[in-house]
Formats: sequence, structure tokens, C-alpha cells
Amino acid sequence: MPLPLFLYYSQRYSTVSVLESGTTTCCTSFCLLWCRLYISKLPPSKIRLISMLSAAVKQVVGRHAVQRASSGWAATQTLLQEQLADIREAGTYKTERVLTSRQAASVHVAGWDRPVLNLCANNYLGLSSHPDVIEAGKKALDTHGAGLSSVRFICGTQDIHKELEQKIARFHSREDAILYASCFDANAGIFEVLLSPEDAVLSDELNHASIIDGIRLCKAQKYRYKHRDMNDLEEKLRDAVGKSRQRLIVTDGVFSMDGNVAPLRDICDLADHYNAMVFVDECHATGFFGSSGRGTEEHFGISGRVDIINSTLGKALGGAAGGYTTCRRELVDLLRQRSRPYLFSNSLPPPVVACASKVLDILLASPELPQQVAALTKHFRSRMTAAGFNISGDDHPICPVMLGDARLAADFADGMLEQGVYVIGFSYPVVPKGKARIRVQISAAHSMEDIDRTVDAFITVGKKFGVVS
Repeated sequence: MPLPLFLYYSQRYSTVSVLESGTTTCCTSFCLLWCRLYISKLPPSKIRLISMLSAAVKQVVGRHAVQRASSGWAATQTLLQEQLADIREAGTYKTERVLTSRQAASVHVAGWDRPVLNLCANNYLGLSSHPDVIEAGKKALDTHGAGLSSVRFICGTQDIHKELEQKIARFHSREDAILYASCFDANAGIFEVLLSPEDAVLSDELNHASIIDGIRLCKAQKYRYKHRDMNDLEEKLRDAVGKSRQRLIVTDGVFSMDGNVAPLRDICDLADHYNAMVFVDECHATGFFGSSGRGTEEHFGISGRVDIINSTLGKALGGAAGGYTTCRRELVDLLRQRSRPYLFSNSLPPPVVACASKVLDILLASPELPQQVAALTKHFRSRMTAAGFNISGDDHPICPVMLGDARLAADFADGMLEQGVYVIGFSYPVVPKGKARIRVQISAAHSMEDIDRTVDAFITVGKKFGVVS
């Protein structure tokens, strides 16, 4: 091996030197000692030449290594660029507008010279920036710190975590509750624990992505029934009875993209008949749907019939973060032992816990809030329908304005912003192709005047794009 190349490799590798034969030999310290002794006997001109050659070899070898790494990335980069180009071409590329204010009925958007009405947040109760909620978060920051730097079962459980879990269980009239970093985690962590290959899970075809992913993780027999189709659900239950030990029907309480409500009474009746359990994701119901905000069960007057409720703290209940499962104590205990997202995720930060707890206090003391949301929703749906818009869903504050074309939905949302109303166009893959829409979400923070202004803006933009006449 030429001396410069030998010198380069001797310095590059910390434990061995690489020889021409590809074998490994003495440690680097011995090699360097030998090199120094050899070089010390050479004339100065040759020492300078060796240094120059060694530097050149190092540069060439280093560049070759970078090129090899880049060539592997280049193929992937091309694929990614093609996919992004396809998304842009289809008009479904999503951009993130930046807010420079708190979440509220009106917000400031970066690059916009005036506040705009916000009709696209999950802030259903309008409490995410309530002074008492903010103060509760500040106080918890002082008393309990910014975070726990730990998972729950090591040293990540504080008194306020247990208090919030108990408060959630009481709110839903359940035995116990368990907190997660998000409801996505709660949905990811329950099915694998509860169900085995001897069991069956029956899921609505339009359930949330987190439910779909959670079910994929379990080994149960999987059935998917047509959206809100009780005949199809019964057919699949009938098939599952002879093949399964236990059966779990899984549904969103309210479907977030369509604003329609699961026929929960009928689902519970079928569950009773076929000896099945019922699981409901209440993320778009907890706190504001039903006469006192206790969700889909309360809406149908069947409180207590659902076996498992998963929901979120990241929407109506403060809007910061977090999710939970509430059900019988035995299942909560098992989730604490085996639910992977719970076991391997850090605890919710104390300020988030305190904010959610305060929102529950406010909700219990202000039963008019859910009724206020319902009144605003009814007014919006009535005026929009009268104006000629196609509004999907049931009597729920998620009010999808159906447009069909993805590019039209994006352009329509831009036109609404020019009118001072912030909404977002939803298109594939969030919703099926050909079913793009503007999803309007009503909050208790809105006034009736805000709703009228929003409808007027829809009419103006709708006429511009030929959606209404």
C-alpha cells in the first residue's frame, strides 16, 4: 500500500488499520508510531510531498463516500418529488397558514392585515383561551413544572393526573379513566390489549384513521361494515358469532369529515342481541354534544350502554393535547399494564392537565354552553341551506359545505379568507375523491352576528364560483 493511503486509513479508523489484502491487523497507535519513526528519517522535501499526497487521498476518499451516500438518496428524492408534483397537480397539496394570535373566534393570520373569523377550529366550547383556563395552566407550571421527563409508571404520575382521570370518569359516569398523550394514542393502544385472534372487531368503514391504525395492530378477526348501515353490521355480526370468543363494535360517535352521527341506539341494540361490546370515539362530541355535553350517548338518551369511550382533551376540553379511555376499572388496569402508547410515552405536561381540568369545571358550571353551540349550528345550517348550499351531516356543529372538486374547494377557501373568514378546503386523501368540501365548525365563542357574516361571505364567494346563483 502506498504510504499516503496507509497514513490516511491509519488515522481514519480508531481501532485497526486496513491493508491491501483487506485483512485487519495492529492497533492505530502502533501504526502511527511506526509512521512517525519512518517519516522522521526522510528529508524535508519528501515529508512535504507525503503530506500533500495524504491530504489529496483523504479528499478523494471522503468525496467518494459522500457521493455513494447521495446516490442512494437520489433515487428516493426523485420518487418523493414525483409524489409531491402529483399532489400539487391534483390540487390537494396542503399548506399551513400561520396564526400569530391565540385560538379564538377571531384570529390573526400571518401576512394578513386584519383579524379574520375562525370557522375551522375544534374549539367547540370556545374555552381554549378562557382567562381561567390560562391561569390554571400558569399555576400548574409554577407548582408542578413544565413536564415530568418520564413515563407514567416510573416517575411521571402526579396528583393532578390522577385527579383529572377521576374527574373524566365521573363526567362520563364510568368507573375509571386513563390518560394518553393524544386520542390517536388511546385508539392505537386499546385494541391490541383487548382483542386476540379468537375475537372479532367490527368497524364502520368511515371511522377515524386512528381507529383504523389501532385495529391494524391487533390480531382479531376484522370486519368492516358499510357506513351507518345497520343491516350490513347485523349480517357481519351474524357471521362473527360462530367464529369468535368476544365481539367489539367500533364506531365514531360523530364522523368528523361528514358531521353525521352514528345510530348509537341501534348499534347498542344489535350489540345486546349478538352479545357484543360497543366502543365509541367521542372526540367530536365530548363537552358540547348532548344536552349537557356528555356526547352521543346523551344525545340518544342511552347513557351507560356504551362499554368503552375514547375521547380527547385536544378539542372542546381545552384544546391543548391529550386523550383518554374511560370504561370499567378492570380494562383500565390492564391498559396501564400493557398499552404500549401509555407505557412508552411521556406523561401529559402538568399545564395541559390543569387546563383540561379547569375546562371540565367550567363546563359543569355552565350547562348553557352546549345549548349555545346547538342554537348557532341550527341558524347556520338553516341559512346556508336556504341560500342553496349542500350541507352534509346531522344537527352537529361540524357543517361540511360540499363542493366536489378539490381545486374548487381550495380556491373557495382562499376566497373566503379575502372576505375575512378563515375556513379550510378538505380533499383527498382526507376525504374520498370527488367529495371535496369546506368544513365549517361552530363554536360557543361565536356570536349570531359572526354566523350571519360567515353565511354572507359564503354567498358572495359561492356566486363568484357558480356554486349558488
